[in-house]
Amino acid sequence: MSQILIIEDEPRIASFVAKGLRAAGYSTHVEDTGIVGAQFAVSGDFDLVILDVGLPDIDGFEVLDRLRGQGLTTPVIMLTARSSVTDTVAGLEGGADDYMAKPFSFEELLARVRLRLRTDPGTAASATVLSHRDLSLDLRTRRATVDGREVDLSAREFTLAEAFLTNPGQVLSREQLLSSVWGYDFDPGSNVVDVYVRYLRRKLGTARFETVRGMGYRLV
Repeated sequence: MSQILIIEDEPRIASFVAKGLRAAGYSTHVEDTGIVGAQFAVSGDFDLVILDVGLPDIDGFEVLDRLRGQGLTTPVIMLTARSSVTDTVAGLEGGADDYMAKPFSFEELLARVRLRLRTDPGTAASATVLSHRDLSLDLRTRRATVDGREVDLSAREFTLAEAFLTNPGQVLSREQLLSSVWGYDFDPGSNVVDVYVRYLRRKLGTARFETVRGMGYRLV
């Protein structure tokens, strides 16, 4: 399982990213300051770093400079409220592997995380097909099949199904699914998760997705 370090001082964003990545099968650790975050990063225990620019002590550019200055080659994806070309160029020229402006969708962040980790054959992200019993998802072609029969899923339905197949048998809360599939800026009071689970039941099989009362849903 890939280990991802999140250096982000906004609790809501840090929680959203961490929950979503865990639902996608990654292990996460969060730090909210640049100095401590850099210390954790250089330990070498992480496969990827998600780094915010606007940190309370030293900014993300300084953190990145420290990491690259110590020879750390771990992929770094920078997050920032700044979207100017100057800042983007500064981040990339400073050694960042990718650069995303806030607000962002979790789907896009997850795609970029997978891209940076794809070269590691030991990660879940490198798998091109997720399977559970007679249900399969091809992550490369974005096709779903049930007992060898192709089923048409929308992009959102596919991402939701992927969250379940990454964690078969595990109860996923509505909050986890909301943050990992729809993003941190989506209304937490929405019933969109329940609606889309109904869509998946209709297309992939009612008995496949179990409701765990008061907790969430589980792929059985």
